[in-house]
Amino acid sequence: MQRMGMVIGLKPEKVAEYKRLHADTWPSVLERLTKSHIRNYSIFLKEPENLLFSYWEYHGDDFAADAARIAEDPETVRWWTHTDPCQVPLSTRKDGEFWARMEEVFHLD
Repeated sequence: MQRMGMVIGLKPEKVAEYKRLHADTWPSVLERLTKSHIRNYSIFLKEPENLLFSYWEYHGDDFAADAARIAEDPETVRWWTHTDPCQVPLSTRKDGEFWARMEEVFHLD
């Protein structure tokens, strides 16, 4: 199992919409994540800075392949047409990232 954390900005005028969307996340999107070995997935919001922090545990063997399956899923792509306009990627993210990946520096079980 691999723990993954990511961060992105959230447009202040989109906070309520983003919360509304995630209060009723589409079942097909949740199913695709589950099929792609994503477990224990949470998104946290820090206001007033409007930073989103996401955390999940990846239980598969090939994250690149599973991430590609998520990105190719028509319903997930349609979901992103609603969520992506709410978000502001960090200017310091690496090439190819939308959400900036974070390094795990501590863990306690």
